[in-house]
Amino acid sequence: MADIARPAAGGAPAGNRITAMFGDQISMAIAFSVVAIVMMLIVPLPTIILDMLMALNLVLALLILLRVMYIQKPTDFSSFPTLLLVVTVFGLALNVSSTRLILTKGEAFDGRMIKAFATFVVGSGGTEGLVVGAIIFVVILAVQLLVITKGSTRIAEVAARFALDAMQIKQMAIETEFNTGSITEEEAQQRKAELRRELDFYGNMDGSSKFVSGNVKAGIFITVINVLGGIIVGVSIHHEPMAKALGTYISFTIGDGLLSQFPALLVSTATGIIVSRSATSGPMGEEIAGQFKQDERIFWIGAVVLALFALLPGFPWYVLIPMAVLLGYTAFRIGRTKRKQLSYADAAARAGEAKKAKEEAGEMSPVVPLDPLSLELGYGLIPLVDKDKGAELLERVHMIRRESALDLGLVIPRIRIIDNMRLEPSEYCFKIKGVDVGRGKIRMGYYLCINPGGVTEEISGEKTRDPAFGLPAVWIGEDSREQAERAGYTVVDPPSIIATHLTEIIKRCAAEILGRQDTQGILDTLKKEYPAVVEETQKSLSLGEIQKVLQSLLKERVSIRNMVAILEALADYGPVTKDAGFLTEKARQALARQLCLQYADDDRILRVLTLEQSLEQKIIDSRVETSSGLISALDPSLQRAWIKALSRSVAAVHDQGWLPVVLSSEQARRLVKSSTERELPELVVLSVPEIVSDITVEAVGEIRLES
Repeated sequence: MADIARPAAGGAPAGNRITAMFGDQISMAIAFSVVAIVMMLIVPLPTIILDMLMALNLVLALLILLRVMYIQKPTDFSSFPTLLLVVTVFGLALNVSSTRLILTKGEAFDGRMIKAFATFVVGSGGTEGLVVGAIIFVVILAVQLLVITKGSTRIAEVAARFALDAMQIKQMAIETEFNTGSITEEEAQQRKAELRRELDFYGNMDGSSKFVSGNVKAGIFITVINVLGGIIVGVSIHHEPMAKALGTYISFTIGDGLLSQFPALLVSTATGIIVSRSATSGPMGEEIAGQFKQDERIFWIGAVVLALFALLPGFPWYVLIPMAVLLGYTAFRIGRTKRKQLSYADAAARAGEAKKAKEEAGEMSPVVPLDPLSLELGYGLIPLVDKDKGAELLERVHMIRRESALDLGLVIPRIRIIDNMRLEPSEYCFKIKGVDVGRGKIRMGYYLCINPGGVTEEISGEKTRDPAFGLPAVWIGEDSREQAERAGYTVVDPPSIIATHLTEIIKRCAAEILGRQDTQGILDTLKKEYPAVVEETQKSLSLGEIQKVLQSLLKERVSIRNMVAILEALADYGPVTKDAGFLTEKARQALARQLCLQYADDDRILRVLTLEQSLEQKIIDSRVETSSGLISALDPSLQRAWIKALSRSVAAVHDQGWLPVVLSSEQARRLVKSSTERELPELVVLSVPEIVSDITVEAVGEIRLES
């Protein structure tokens, strides 16, 4: 049996192979059938073919009804609107064909299905049978037109409107679950596709439900035409007496109408069922049975009511008493099943509690996993991630992850957002692998006004600092927002505050986020397109050595998106040395154009600060080899003088509105950066080999020590 369930060679399941094998033939057959149905409206059919097609129409309508009752959810039968159109046209084509045969053959018409169906349903012949048949036919039409069709059409209209209105909210809910890590990207795409199919289905059903009502109206029209046409043909052409013509053609018309409207009744019932099941899942029988079994009291009450009716004079006690007993037995069975389930649930709960207590008393797991990056919120900030209130912060987090992937070339793991009762209600905290890397406080309902410089007037409010950059800021209310914007303040809402802080933390701590597993994932993905580059690099360098180079680049906010250029540089120099610092410099030089464009202005002018030659030589001479690589170890007094001179030059460049960039020799670049990491961690230091020829370099100052 196991061999039967296995996919065949090539990985394709047997069902898929059969579908692929006969797919073209099935599609061709369906296309031929649709064309044949349309041609039936014009081409006369023999009586035996008409009987076969009428039987097929009846069976097809029954199969549609049964299929609708056993689907898990309405969209599982997504072809129903199209099938509804085909079945409706098929039924009308049979009506036209039968009308043609009845009118041309008259009393000699030998359609077995129509005659047998009329006789079976009416149950008697003569005038009484005609009257009974006509009444049944009118009742069926009334039920279809006034009850089933009208209700189905209304439900389809409302379902289509509600599906369209709820689409955006459902899409936001899917994005929220994806951002919080509840579902994978593949699951999110699958849910979005299902949502689109649901919207298309209900939109199609809104229009397709009109087919059913149109079919009923066409049936009434065809019946009237059959009766009038039969009388005219019988009396005028066949010269039959009026009474005989009436008996013949009305009998055939009633049989034809009943035979055509009964399948239409089945299809319209299926339409009503499928459009009314929008909020359910699972087969209809299981759904109804499960909902009735929730409470046995309704069956006890029903049994008592039937027993009371049986005691009243004139009521058929022999019918009501057995029904009451059956309801009572059903109530007893449901109650006993529920009691067993409760006892099992209690036993399972007690076993779970015992197991939990045993685990707590015993040894804990040797590994306590930590989230790569998490955001913890005080309970006062939970509305920022509440789905019912828009969950604006979740959308911002998702956008930040995408922007980080584009800017840094690093795909940030899903950011876990949790509430932490240990935090103050208005406080939030970012953690990398369980370690606090940044926190701040938010005043819900207020805006943070940051002074970027050049503010025309001071604004009153609660003074604070921007959590992302530490700039002076003020909390203000909604009524002061326009005034603050006119005064030149940067006004930020609570979600934007946290989003900006998160962006800055990702840039600052990207090197900590990148682990060996992430590095391996990058290499595995790149290997599909550039296998030679990856394989050559891994021949000379281990995974850890490649990771150190990437971390060094990210530490200085250099994007690693161009991994091919980085790996090619490592492949060139990896066989020469394993020094991560040296390899990082060569990787930077491979990204020279990227670095220059990152810091140059729109005119491709790179404004730099240069080092006095004697000062640069002192920094080079102070190099010390450590386990982490080369670092600068200037004397404390010289270090203070160097930082003071550098800070003065950086401030002067800032005042002119330019980004301070220090240009040094290749030998000194690492040492200059290491000597300034503590005091000026965001200082950009470039080396001469990192400057490409089409970038104009303009020296805006020289850093020199005070004499």
